[in-house]
Amino acid sequence: MAWVAAVAAMFALHGGIAAAHAFLDEADPRVGSSVRTAPTELVLRFTQDLEPAFSTVTVADASGQRVDAGKPSFSGNLIRVPLRALGAGRYRVTWRVLSVDTHSTEGAFSFGVDTP
Repeated sequence: MAWVAAVAAMFALHGGIAAAHAFLDEADPRVGSSVRTAPTELVLRFTQDLEPAFSTVTVADASGQRVDAGKPSFSGNLIRVPLRALGAGRYRVTWRVLSVDTHSTEGAFSFGVDTP
């Protein structure tokens, strides 16, 4: 019976550690998607609230030129990034965020804009 308690404690500890980071939960446009209409903003939703002063998002075209326009806005676990007028092509989103519990995570993904 003691081993059951030890295993339960181990799972509880690991579950607490895993929950202590802000991971990307949802993106609009979706990760890996292709859209017909060019978005005017990128919206990222994370699993935890973020610390805006230490969180960044960039969006670049296939040649590496940034297409994000202006400063992103933050609200809890949500980031909105204004975008320049996008043409057809692939775009790479790179993010690095700090959750309010001081753990940082980072990642990248792409989305495409199709020719109408």
